[in-house]
Amino acid sequence: MNTNDIIGTIGVGLILIAYFLNIFSWIKKDGVLFFVLNIIGASIACYASVLIRFWPFIILEGTWAIVSVIGLLKTIKKPQE
Repeated sequence: MNTNDIIGTIGVGLILIAYFLNIFSWIKKDGVLFFVLNIIGASIACYASVLIRFWPFIILEGTWAIVSVIGLLKTIKKPQE
């Protein structure tokens, strides 16, 4: 396993952890932790894809990170219930 693989595995791992925690209701799907794990994970996976110049995953992970940032901002701005 080379450095690119390790970086990508860490990024994808964080995304999968967020998904796993959400599926088992250990974190909220609109919670800050869910979005933060997705932002960090997708950004790291996107970086790994840039290192190997694999455009489909650069686009996928970059979009995932951007959408997660938007979700985080909406959650932070939402009035507390």
